Amino acid sequence: MQKTVTYFDKPGPANTAQCLEIVEENIRAFHYRHVVVASTRGNTGLLFAENLKDKDINLIVVTHSCGFKEPNSTELTDKARSAILSAGAKIYTGTMITHSLETALAKKFSGVYPTLLVAQSLRRFGEGCKVCCEMIMMAADAGLIPEGEEVMSVAGTGYGADTVTVIKSAASKRFLELKVLEILAKPRG
Repeated sequence: MQKTVTYFDKPGPANTAQCLEIVEENIRAFHYRHVVVASTRGNTGLLFAENLKDKDINLIVVTHSCGFKEPNSTELTDKARSAILSAGAKIYTGTMITHSLETALAKKFSGVYPTLLVAQSLRRFGEGCKVCCEMIMMAADAGLIPEGEEVMSVAGTGYGADTVTVIKSAASKRFLELKVLEILAKPRG
């Protein structure tokens, strides 16, 4: 099998449209059925939902958890949430695997904790690659995607999308069974 890998000169939202094209090309060529996309405020999630709505794809849009930015707040706008759901996508808003209890403990008591080590290790491949792995486990934990299937995952650095991966899904309890099979796009720097 031969595939093309796209390396972006810079991370960020300027790469979002090209990430969507890469996903659409791979859905056509390889018949992926599940796509998981990160979306903080809803712009990226809505773009993917609108463009994939007639393709018989199980699209999961993963948001920041409630309270991520500040207590009692969600960053995904109500308007975006409604539009994403109307386009047929599902939305996951819940605990972020690498921003859990250990993050609070590390902040309060310092020290190194296993989840933080995993997050930092995955970041060696880029912020988007870390988020792609994390979201796959979150979606599997929630029963939104099946375990053991090849799933396309899209994330970014900050806002927008700049990373596209294909990952063999696993729930967080079976993290060591999660396999990054392909990195189809990522920022080089």
